[in-house]
Amino acid sequence: MAVQPISFPQEGVSGITGNWRSQRPVLNKSECKKCLICWSYCPEACIDKESLEINYTYCKGCGICATECPFHAIAFVEEDAQ
Repeated sequence: MAVQPISFPQEGVSGITGNWRSQRPVLNKSECKKCLICWSYCPEACIDKESLEINYTYCKGCGICATECPFHAIAFVEEDAQ
């Protein structure tokens, strides 16, 4: 049985929420061990389980993914510093 998130990112009554953030998470794939802790903790289900790509359209920049990553593979950068 495949494990899937309870929800998927989608536009709600607040519209597209990715423009709320001032910082964005950036995954360092060479440090990532694919433990999926970031995926399981993301409250907006913005991290794809297979590719670990982050859906910036809906990511609010809460920082939970970076805080919970035991390998420190997710850094937060200023939104303008892409």
